[in-house]
Amino acid sequence: QVQLVESGGGLVQAGGSLRLSCAASGRTFSSYAMGWFRHAPGKEREFVAAISWSGGSTYYADSVKGRFTISRDNAKNTVYLQMNSLKPEDTAVYYCAADLSLLGSKVQYEYDYWGQGTQVTVSS
Repeated sequence: QVQLVESGGGLVQAGGSLRLSCAASGRTFSSYAMGWFRHAPGKEREFVAAISWSGGSTYYADSVKGRFTISRDNAKNTVYLQMNSLKPEDTAVYYCAADLSLLGSKVQYEYDYWGQGTQVTVSS
């Protein structure tokens, strides 16, 4: 079992930055990959970023590449999503998820555990 709790969401103006955190508990954190997804109103939930168990491999959606950075601290059992140059279209509920494989994936159904989500709102 893995429990995930996101934090760091909020309201920010376009061009601003936020850092999301996801604290994990349960299974050994360094034994699985992590991902971030988002769900905007009227749209399907979509992949944002993923990171392998060691942090050595990262993956990004084209829409956030160059603006968002995923990282993890295995000593703190936490994964982060640094979001810079935010745009109104980044407004969504952001979810972290755990993939019990080591490498990570862009595919939602490959993730085994999900957090409750944190709202990010970007005003224009």
